[in-house]
Amino acid sequence: MDNELYDESKPWAFVSVIPSVGSSLYCEEEMSNQSSVSEFILMRFSDAWELQILYFVMFLVIYLSALMGNLLIIMAVVFDHNLHNPMNFFLMNLSILDVGTISIMVPKAMANSLMNTTTVSYAGCATQVFFFIFFLGADFSVLTIMAYDHYVVICKPLHYEMVMNRRSCVQMASSAWVVGILNSTMHTWNMFAFTFCEGNVVDLFFCEIPQLLKLSRSDTYFRELFLLFFSFSLIFFCFILIVASYIQIFSAVLRISSEQGRHKAFSTCLPHLIVVSLFVFSSTFAYFKPTSQSPLVLDLIAAAIYSVVPPMMNPIIYSMRNKEILAAMKKLAHCQFFSALQVPFLCQ
Repeated sequence: MDNELYDESKPWAFVSVIPSVGSSLYCEEEMSNQSSVSEFILMRFSDAWELQILYFVMFLVIYLSALMGNLLIIMAVVFDHNLHNPMNFFLMNLSILDVGTISIMVPKAMANSLMNTTTVSYAGCATQVFFFIFFLGADFSVLTIMAYDHYVVICKPLHYEMVMNRRSCVQMASSAWVVGILNSTMHTWNMFAFTFCEGNVVDLFFCEIPQLLKLSRSDTYFRELFLLFFSFSLIFFCFILIVASYIQIFSAVLRISSEQGRHKAFSTCLPHLIVVSLFVFSSTFAYFKPTSQSPLVLDLIAAAIYSVVPPMMNPIIYSMRNKEILAAMKKLAHCQFFSALQVPFLCQ
């Protein structure tokens, strides 16, 4: 291994090192549409095989829990006609996006733990980046739309059916998906259209743009910083819309004379507020903490919090606060159980 050094601060991998004397010349000689690496080395959770198996089991439990919870919500909304309303339609979109978000990195992390490997192909890394940014962007856009839906139902109840009709809901949901795709396409193309000249070791268990920026060329770095600033501006705009919606909602709720009416209004908004808070605070902690001063374990925990915890917790939060969703999910699980036992007449 003439060009490989073992980095004691990174016991999980060998670090490919390009000789420092010719590194700048190497980057300049590369074609702008080619990459200097063919694969990336992800972070290994532990060198001990027993701990690797433990991490595999832990990720498997988290993944199956998130998958089952979100799929139950999707199926409940699709098959229960009592749940065919705008709020549950957007909740179904949120669950679809959550399934996609957690499916992008967790299965690969499980496979790496089980097979004791750390590598991901160049195409696989680009795919992770594209879909992860897409799902996160569309997720927050849908949460913004759901805040607007709560605003209309509480502050403009007489106009709700006219404003939140079927066509409007489909257009708003489609716009969230389109915004996510466009934003993700810009980041992925900019990140992978040029070369990586600072090695191929990603200090995380999945490919993420802040980690890849450390490996990119200088021109790519500043271009990507501009796109990140643009994306954060969009996220901040959505956040302002959510805050403005809830200011109007709280003002309207406080004017309700009936205590039961106020309680019902707050109960309608509480799950959404919890989900938005979880998304915003976990993402803020992950991206705005002082990375250079934080240990790698803290980076790992931060990444897991904002990428794995929300998809797992969202079904629990919404099903516990929404009696209709909870009843439909119980009925659906009940039917699936007895259908599997080939006694469908008990599914009533």
